[in-house]
Amino acid sequence: MRGASPASHRGVTGADDGRRVDSALLAPTAVPPSWPPSLQVLLGEPAPDVWAAVLGPLGGRLRSLTASTVTLRPDAAATVRYTAVVDWADGRATRESLAATTGAEVPPGAAVLEGAAPDGRPVTVGLWRWPLDPALPGLAWAASAARTAERLAGLGLDVGSPRLRLRAYRPGRRAVVEVTSPAGRWFLKVVRPPAVADLADRHRRLAASVPVPPLLAATDDGVVVSPGLPGTPMRAALAGDPTALPDPAALGALLDALPPVGSVGRRDPADPVPRVRAHATVLGMVCPGLAPRLERLVAAVGAAAGPHPAVPVHGDFYEAQLLVSEGAVSGLLDVDTAGPGARIDDWATLVAHLALLERLGDPGPVAAYRARVQALLAGRLPAAELAARVAGVLLGLATGPFRVQQDDWAAATEARVALAEEWVRGSSSR
Repeated sequence: MRGASPASHRGVTGADDGRRVDSALLAPTAVPPSWPPSLQVLLGEPAPDVWAAVLGPLGGRLRSLTASTVTLRPDAAATVRYTAVVDWADGRATRESLAATTGAEVPPGAAVLEGAAPDGRPVTVGLWRWPLDPALPGLAWAASAARTAERLAGLGLDVGSPRLRLRAYRPGRRAVVEVTSPAGRWFLKVVRPPAVADLADRHRRLAASVPVPPLLAATDDGVVVSPGLPGTPMRAALAGDPTALPDPAALGALLDALPPVGSVGRRDPADPVPRVRAHATVLGMVCPGLAPRLERLVAAVGAAAGPHPAVPVHGDFYEAQLLVSEGAVSGLLDVDTAGPGARIDDWATLVAHLALLERLGDPGPVAAYRARVQALLAGRLPAAELAARVAGVLLGLATGPFRVQQDDWAAATEARVALAEEWVRGSSSR
């Protein structure tokens, strides 16, 4: 699949029979002309023809193509995951998971096409089919039950005849596969091979102090193997038995027990403005009408930000990262982001997720727990700054509806921006 094919301003000619692919095969919303070239190509009229140029030589022809997730970056590069139905020359029809990316994110080994947006601006696109992600070579075996059993047996783990469930996949970045069998439950975290040594080291160092999944094995092609931990996801507990929830003080003790991992980079880890501005930039590209409100939010977060010492933080601390059992924390997940930072940001992340969860489901239990968290923090952290940083996290969460291509993503995005504004107004009154 390596090589290059030319693209016209309207797409690539289908290499299977020389005919263009009907753009009606693509099923996202219409692409506004103000959107960046990456989205014009990956979501717009050129997209089916781009894929036809790759699938055609393999004997495939698109029957349908639908964008399922879209990750847009502040530099306007994008990564799109699609679901597709492909008709093959031998008469088979298969459902495929496809991925395409632009800009500096194109990994070596991807099929590369040089294309152009409808306005003529050039776009380089890298494409691949699941599970042959060129940035995640370990995914090829981690997506196959037979190969997983064979590979894990070679690592000293007898998993019998496993069943696999894909828990997460960010094309070119990471994947999480759950492995279950009568012998037990395991998780395979698939990352880029250069990242595996650091991730394995984080698990080893953190496991001595906090309940992170212990490391069972790590492979050179980027797979970290850990056992499943006992407990109920805290998000499920919030909707169920409140007695299963840990006291917020236990969460504080958990954060305080984090050992140092990672190192401070060039950017001040306590400064929230760069990441908040990055979220605002992404939102402004797909919702330009929100730009003035986004700028005001960024300014408000920056105005409230104060100095904080760099301490060990989780970096993405919220209810989905926690397993709980009988009022205690039994598991802390996804430690990829652990490192130096400001403790106030871990708390702001948790409060922001709870605040959003109140709006998306049954607000009663969630609001009650959020109130307990904020009562714990009262007097420990500056209330106005905490509220502003919560607003900054909510701005990041506002990118979610577009990323998952929610049907009403524009309205849902505006609602999340409005929620961030509520928190900013609350910060000014504290």
